[in-house]
Amino acid sequence: MKAKPSSHQQNVSAASSNVNIIHHISSTGEYIKYYHKNKPTERLFFCSECGKTFNRNSHLISHQRSHTGEKPYSCPECGKRFMRSSHLVRHKRIHTGEKPHSCSECGKRFITTSDLVIHRRTHTGERPYHCSECGKSFVCNSVLIKHLRTHTGEKRHCCPDCGKYFTTNAYLVVHQRIHTGEKPFSCTQCGKSFTCNSVLTKHQKIHTGQKFYPCHQCGKIFANNTQFLSHQTSHEGKNSNFSLDCGKSFASKRHIVLHQRRHIGEKPYSCSKCRECFTDIRHLTRHLESHQR
Repeated sequence: MKAKPSSHQQNVSAASSNVNIIHHISSTGEYIKYYHKNKPTERLFFCSECGKTFNRNSHLISHQRSHTGEKPYSCPECGKRFMRSSHLVRHKRIHTGEKPHSCSECGKRFITTSDLVIHRRTHTGERPYHCSECGKSFVCNSVLIKHLRTHTGEKRHCCPDCGKYFTTNAYLVVHQRIHTGEKPFSCTQCGKSFTCNSVLTKHQKIHTGQKFYPCHQCGKIFANNTQFLSHQTSHEGKNSNFSLDCGKSFASKRHIVLHQRRHIGEKPYSCSKCRECFTDIRHLTRHLESHQR
């Protein structure tokens, strides 16, 4: 009876066979094809929730957090938690002020490369994301998504305090500050605080002296909207009252003031009962009646 070859003898035989095959391969291209055809099968890691596959177990573990909601990485400054360590690293730059990515055109710096890529499109004019409804173009996909909701009327983000709905979570966050009284954006010049950064930016122009409200009647330029609207009364005719943001005209100064508040989000009249705010004092009066019923 013929003896069965040992495992060592089998390995030597297989190696010899491979050497003989390689000797018969005439080019590097043929060798690469042979290698990929005969290389060991790569091990895959499967997600039991959605069936996705990963070539590394660490990638699978990171992915599974999208199902469990686990956020193991915590910011020591503010306590905010993240699914991935790379997300925490980017977040920490908000606290440190670090902006490692610089624009070669204007020198402006950014926290992430994705922010830099989007910014560069302001120089190139590139707007790769297009609305299929109206054809309008945008520099990034997130802005397109927000824009699409103006066509669908979709408002997914609900305020738990008053039940009002908003098209984006960012608008909801700003709105909720009406209920909490939070004003996280402070002016370094005078200390005045604001609910959102855009209103602070407009306010700061008062201190810098920057003038960006031009009068189309006489050419004068004003530092803020209030001065501009006050000046408009010096011109006769209802067309002197128009919105700089959308160009809409109004018959009176009061109407243009109310309209402009919608653009900047200003709501100066607040309810002492529930802290809800309004652009017009008449809307506040009607609202107060609802508390008395």
